[in-house]
Amino acid sequence: MKVVFFASKENYGSAKNKLYMDDLVSRQSITVRDNSAIGMGKEGYYILIDGDEKAIGKARKILKELADELKGGDAEKVVSSIEGQESDAAEGFGAIFG
Repeated sequence: MKVVFFASKENYGSAKNKLYMDDLVSRQSITVRDNSAIGMGKEGYYILIDGDEKAIGKARKILKELADELKGGDAEKVVSSIEGQESDAAEGFGAIFG
């Protein structure tokens, strides 16, 4: 299960620390991108968490006051952008050591 949050610059440090301090949530796949890498017009950070439902539920509670959960097309655009960047990076890395 994947979920995307947006944290303002002011809240990002606290959000990140709380996510990584939680034993369950910190064991999930957490990817962070600055908005400049995504280009959706906001200043802040996108946090993509890929994990099981229990961990996602806990992340939602942790981030309730610190970040907004994205839904629908906005969430899909962020996930697609991050996955595309990771795929491009893997292909580039493979070309170097291929």
